[in-house]
Amino acid sequence: MIQSEYGQCHICPRNCSANRVDARAGFCKESSVIRAASACLHFGEEPPVTVFNGSGTIFISGCNLGCAFCQNYQISQQGMGANLSTQDFAEICLALQNAEAENINIVTGSHDIPAIAQGLTEARLKGLTIPVCWNSSAYEKPEKLKLLSGLVDIWLPDYKTINTDVSRRLFKAPDYPQWAQESILFMIEESPLKLAEKKHRVTGEVKEKMESGVIVRHLFLPGHIDDTILTLQWLKEYVDGKGFISLMSQYTPVPFKEAPDEAKARKEKLSIVENRLVSQEEFESLQDILEAFDFQYVFYQELEEDTEWLPDFNRVQPFSYALAKPVWHWREGFISEEQKV
Repeated sequence: MIQSEYGQCHICPRNCSANRVDARAGFCKESSVIRAASACLHFGEEPPVTVFNGSGTIFISGCNLGCAFCQNYQISQQGMGANLSTQDFAEICLALQNAEAENINIVTGSHDIPAIAQGLTEARLKGLTIPVCWNSSAYEKPEKLKLLSGLVDIWLPDYKTINTDVSRRLFKAPDYPQWAQESILFMIEESPLKLAEKKHRVTGEVKEKMESGVIVRHLFLPGHIDDTILTLQWLKEYVDGKGFISLMSQYTPVPFKEAPDEAKARKEKLSIVENRLVSQEEFESLQDILEAFDFQYVFYQELEEDTEWLPDFNRVQPFSYALAKPVWHWREGFISEEQKV
């Protein structure tokens, strides 16, 4: 059943018909085998997902969208990562649970839904009890997301842009807004919002923990404030009161390491945005816009003024230690206490 999904692949909206059973192929450049680059306790997610112990994040290799500004380009576009059997994937989930992760957070798995569903089923059978988050671009088919029903509790989709010209130029996907809207509406129907209070066992501090629900993220693209307003209008109409809105201002020019022809093509794609950090003036405007929309549940990200936090998945610790604690790495396997230092 799983292999049949990959023989003539129509898992994502690109419908590229690639045979991924025997080789890495198609737009995502992946086979039918799950590959991943890192698993860690991540402290940079929204508060109800991070809570106290961090989100148990698994970074899946490959991507069906290919954003020109991707900060995880080493794994999403350059093939970095290691093959995982169904059992391997389940063991990583259980290791994160044993490390007291608040949840399992699967990043960029849209092109591998059938195999990941199988991996999550195995993990549940072996004792996985914490919630599972699906962290994606939302460039997905609701009919395929149904394979995750009963396995995923929390959805963390992006809604990158409502502008078809922007999505055509940046992602080669003019149909992105349509599919993102359909996927987000499916997620809201699938997982009604459910929050619980969690008390820290040492300090007694109490925080809200998301057990079920949707957080829709929108990354502001410098110079495109009108697009952000239109995107937020859609979110106000269809998501507000049913899920959280998360407005991110972390757009960062990435120092890509790639061949000259790839760099030239990327530069052409990025010509549609102002490839720079978000300005203080823009940040203040975004805060005013959020206040005007008066969302019931909303987060916004503080302004980033440097690029030191950008990940490098060559390292056992891809992030700063303030942002993450490594549990597994594609080269090293499970990480010992000595390797974490």
